[in-house]
Amino acid sequence: MTNMAGSQPGGTEAAAPVVRDKRFGSADVSKPVMTVLQLAFGLLLLGGWQLASGRLVDDFMVSNPVSVVARLWEWFVTGTIWGHVWATVYATLVGFVIGSVVGVVSGVWLGLSPFMSRLLNPYIWGFNALPKVALAPLFILWFGLDINSKIALAAVLVVFLVFVNTFSGVREVDDDLTDSLRLMGASRRQILFKVVLPSATSWIFVGLKTAVPYALIGTIIGEMIAANRGLGYLVQRSGSEFDTAGVFAALVVISVLAVIFNEFVGSVQLRMEGWKVVSR
Repeated sequence: MTNMAGSQPGGTEAAAPVVRDKRFGSADVSKPVMTVLQLAFGLLLLGGWQLASGRLVDDFMVSNPVSVVARLWEWFVTGTIWGHVWATVYATLVGFVIGSVVGVVSGVWLGLSPFMSRLLNPYIWGFNALPKVALAPLFILWFGLDINSKIALAAVLVVFLVFVNTFSGVREVDDDLTDSLRLMGASRRQILFKVVLPSATSWIFVGLKTAVPYALIGTIIGEMIAANRGLGYLVQRSGSEFDTAGVFAALVVISVLAVIFNEFVGSVQLRMEGWKVVSR
């Protein structure tokens, strides 16, 4: 008896090729389409907020998007918000840069020095366990009520996040690469800039991207505790005046700044990817 059409010898039917449906795969969605979906989702949330305000929840407690947009329009048209935005942006950027530099340098130094890392290990992790917000009163006492205390708080929140990731990245460097360069007579400086830092680039940028919102949080907390300008001060003042729309408006500006800072760090990371060393 002959086999049926489409069957294989021995009576076993040929297995049909499996076709996977990729219509709902996120990787197949183009960037413009994803942007439209994100905007649509945001509009859906705003619409739900507007409908719930005054109906399901007291308008005094949650305000509404129309009132928030009106408050933002008022601030930007009159120009009252620009000084607050600049104060927060300046303190955040300076604190982020200081914390990042200290974190990267100390992470590389201790990552390449096993003796010093063992010696300082209990002190580093003990200080890292401290609630950084509790240091705000000390910074105000040391640096005063001006912007320097906000910079210090932002830097402290950043430094340990960057340090931990840099330290881990340096420890993960392929020993074969460093040994090969040593055999070829490379100096410590050449090994550092041609192997160690390029290999740890991804780790460092993970720490930097994680630290971006914490730098902003440190600045905002400092401004809420003691300041006469800044977005944190604006949140505090609006809250003390029972201005819910003002609180949400300031939070919207803070969120936009966080997104801008994060995208900037991401763009720098993409430019630095070519410097990365891929281990064997």
